[in-house]
Amino acid sequence: MDENQRYFDIIAKQESMLQFTTFTADTALEIGLKLVERARKEERAIAISIIRNGFTLFAHNMEGTSPDNDLWIAGKNYLVNRFLKSSLFMAKKIRAGQTRQDDRIGIYVAGGAFPLKVKGVGVVGTITVSGLHEDDDHGWTVEILKGMLNQPDCPSLSSREG
Repeated sequence: MDENQRYFDIIAKQESMLQFTTFTADTALEIGLKLVERARKEERAIAISIIRNGFTLFAHNMEGTSPDNDLWIAGKNYLVNRFLKSSLFMAKKIRAGQTRQDDRIGIYVAGGAFPLKVKGVGVVGTITVSGLHEDDDHGWTVEILKGMLNQPDCPSLSSREG
């Protein structure tokens, strides 16, 4: 199996397993603060955005980030909202030439936006991290959701996520 297909299969499994029954502003706050706590512990600078139904429930840009991180977040969120897949999934599809020509869009294309899914509803928003390697931007969110949603068997892309 080629490396891209491995990513596609794992990310599809993550998206299938990491769904909420409900998602509130308090849930967004909990996720956002866990991401901030991890970044502080690891002395990393990240920007975070959690949006539900077009409404920002949590946003934080740590010292050491820049306005560029907001542009990356906007591009990553666009990918999720257009394709209803994580931005890492779509970025790898685009880079591998596995999309239609009109899907190759002129925005920042990178991993780090994870689709916020509610069971029985579908994608209702995004949880986005910017500032790390795209696998880590994606992976940090996955690791937090695995714990919150009690999905310890949900696969990780690599040891980078742990």
